[in-house]
Amino acid sequence: MIRLLCTLLFCLLAFQASAQDFTASVDRSRLNLGESLDLTLESTDATEFGKPDLTPLNELFDVLGTRQVNRLTTLDGQARASTRWIVTIKPRHSGFVVVPPLRLGDSQSQPVSLHVVESTGQNADEQMAPVFIDASLDHESVYVQAQSVLTLRIYHSVSLYDDSSLTPLEIADARVESLGEPRTYEQDIGGVRHGVIELRYAIFPQKSGQLTIPSQVFSATLADRSSNGYTPFGPRPGKVTRVRSPEIPLTVKAKPADYPADAPWLPARALSLAEAWSPEPGQVKVGDSLTRSLMVKADGLSSAQLPPLPATKVEGLRRYPDQPQLNNQNSERGVIGSREEREALVAGKAGTLELPAVDVVWWNTHENRLEHSTLPGRTLNVAADPALGVDQPVEPRARGNAADDTLLWPWQLSTVLLALTTLLGFSLWWHARGQPAVQRSAQVGPSPRTLLDDLKRACLANDSQATRQALDAWARQQPETLADMAARFAPLSEALDGLNGALYSEAGQNWQGKQLWQAIVALPAAEKTQDSGQDGGQLPPLYPR
Repeated sequence: MIRLLCTLLFCLLAFQASAQDFTASVDRSRLNLGESLDLTLESTDATEFGKPDLTPLNELFDVLGTRQVNRLTTLDGQARASTRWIVTIKPRHSGFVVVPPLRLGDSQSQPVSLHVVESTGQNADEQMAPVFIDASLDHESVYVQAQSVLTLRIYHSVSLYDDSSLTPLEIADARVESLGEPRTYEQDIGGVRHGVIELRYAIFPQKSGQLTIPSQVFSATLADRSSNGYTPFGPRPGKVTRVRSPEIPLTVKAKPADYPADAPWLPARALSLAEAWSPEPGQVKVGDSLTRSLMVKADGLSSAQLPPLPATKVEGLRRYPDQPQLNNQNSERGVIGSREEREALVAGKAGTLELPAVDVVWWNTHENRLEHSTLPGRTLNVAADPALGVDQPVEPRARGNAADDTLLWPWQLSTVLLALTTLLGFSLWWHARGQPAVQRSAQVGPSPRTLLDDLKRACLANDSQATRQALDAWARQQPETLADMAARFAPLSEALDGLNGALYSEAGQNWQGKQLWQAIVALPAAEKTQDSGQDGGQLPPLYPR
């Protein structure tokens, strides 16, 4: 029984591995009846030299042609060979049609689902024309700033030269984005095979009311190689034709009245929030750095329409944000925009830190209702780091306990000894005033000038790590701490925040140290209070009598 289970498990793993070596994909999953599409079969098994068996396609599809492409790519120093078979097929029936699994040796591809819809009837006069154009919108009514997809299809029953052109789509009160490169395929109309050039645009109206999609003009030269005077390098014989697409009205609805007034307007088909941490916030200590990534993805909105996400503002956490990453992805339904924001979080104190929940309000255009996408809050337990030597506050104890009073005499004795040693030290100092001056011993270690030169070189070299070390060494020889200098000189405080941000975030390689060096040079000297004596500020004699 155990041997049988192991055999079945091995066969399942082998089938999954073979499915990964031989894959199937299509250029689009929704098409009209009579249109053709490209089925791409790809094999990454370098030991397989055969051809895929296309016999299962004959039941539901017409195979119009096949071409083979061999590729050799290099990734991380390793060469990878792959073979592609691009099969042009045409469904025979409408509805949901499945491309069956195909075999290549011992490997088998996965099935692919298609949605084949009945083609809309074209005008009889247009079907007789050698070139005609059709335009359609996926939605006749949308909200303001929501997406509407315009599809232009150019049909031609004759060959065209490569000098064809289409006027650019420009709409005064809308933003237009192209959805990828044009697609080319074939479609049978009235028993005549037509080539199809398909272009898709995402339209985002910026004002409510009635909007008109203007007509587009397509011009091309019809190829006529039947002429006896045709020469490959001479003038091209043929007729120049121009066709115009119809104008399409689009109704743009205003923002709903029940939408929150203080929230950004986000009309989308779907919206999701995701969160990632590096490393995972398990046991966190004071001074540890965590990278938090927040991503919002919207189906039907471009990345430029997505607002910034709420910043992580928690007492005890220092925040160093990176530049947001914007990305647009084209799909069958239009644009899918995403915005990713990354920030470095540094714990500054021990205890329990509560990160608030992230909530994004948006309007569901598919179900026509208000939606909330929320990430729950998170609790960070920050432990103290013994290496930092942070002093913990001591709670006062209640007095009046007899047992505690018996322990007072060691403290009293130490106080008396401290007073005696202080009096003895003052006496020795008073006695030393009458002694001749003694030459000061040579300074041990690097001089302040050397440390300042090291700090200058590190700043001008834009090396954040070396600058931090040189800054600490220089500050140890100053009469006041680095925090005190930053507190009384604002440019130095801003420069130090920039250095800390470079040390804790991924943007450290772009740090510029010129600002920090200018702040060090311009640092004013600390004010010193002097007692005004009876001599009007004159110094006492060097050798008093």
